[in-house]
Amino acid sequence: MSEGEYAPAEVEHQFHNYTTNRIPWYVRLVWIGFWCFAIYYTIRYLFPDLQHELITPR
Repeated sequence: MSEGEYAPAEVEHQFHNYTTNRIPWYVRLVWIGFWCFAIYYTIRYLFPDLQHELITPR
């Protein structure tokens, strides 16, 4: 067996380079647009219909 396989953790860690995946600005813009639409839809359509159905169910 080679000696490199049993190196301590401190030695092994020196070769690990972690980088993040940056989210592009346009993907963030799409998410912001989606959440704005979801909030608008909920306030404009869901709440009034939900109140109508709870008050006068069919």
